[in-house]
Amino acid sequence: MDTSKNVEEAIEILQQLGLKEYEARCFVGLARLNTGTAKKLSEITEVPRTRVYDAIRVLEAQGLVEIQHSSPQRFRAVSLEEATETLRGQYEERVGRLRNALDTIETVEDDEESPVQEIWAMTGRDAIESRADQLIGAAEEEIVLVVGDGSLLTDDLIETLNGVDDDIDLVVGALSEPLREEIETAVPNATTFVSGLEWLRDQDLPADETAIGRLLLVDRSTILVSTIIPDNKEEQAIFGEGFGNGLVVISRRLMAQGLIPARDPQ
Repeated sequence: MDTSKNVEEAIEILQQLGLKEYEARCFVGLARLNTGTAKKLSEITEVPRTRVYDAIRVLEAQGLVEIQHSSPQRFRAVSLEEATETLRGQYEERVGRLRNALDTIETVEDDEESPVQEIWAMTGRDAIESRADQLIGAAEEEIVLVVGDGSLLTDDLIETLNGVDDDIDLVVGALSEPLREEIETAVPNATTFVSGLEWLRDQDLPADETAIGRLLLVDRSTILVSTIIPDNKEEQAIFGEGFGNGLVVISRRLMAQGLIPARDPQ
């Protein structure tokens, strides 16, 4: 295991959660020690000794570090379980404040007429998965999903699909029989199928060609289509809303094999 890489990753994540660099370095340093003095902590973290005390005071105020008032003073990090719960609480509290602040911001009316056809783009697997979860959760009649990349069949997606109400038709397609069987086992209430869209399969594509990630059609009126970039495995997507949206109409026809015939509008 590459300890230095894990240390730097932990420091980076702590900074993303709101700690300053020296605070993050001191906390990770103490997490590697049972107890430590400012001198020892400075040696293993490369934080100037005078700045160690400032960082420790902040960490103590946040409930992440305990101080033994000996001579010299000794410090220790709280348990991993306690630290993660504290940080999670702080993060959720900040997100709640952000939501409340944004919710009270006055909306500026757009003088320009909204287009009839709307197509939007987004990047990043987490953001796309969150949007897919949102669309699935808003479904009223039918969900059709084609999984083009097995890595997208995450535990979170499986949980979301298993949470779909029984009165909503759930149809999930795959590009291969083994993946279909995996989906059938993971989401037993779904109607599964192997996609007949041969052009979705990526085994014959050039190495630099993007591959389809997921196709999601909700209530025949909202579509999300994503691709996987070969070089960095980054996911990009476009989605459109509205029964008359050209993207939705085309996608309905392309995904027709997975749709329930009785509901397919002619």
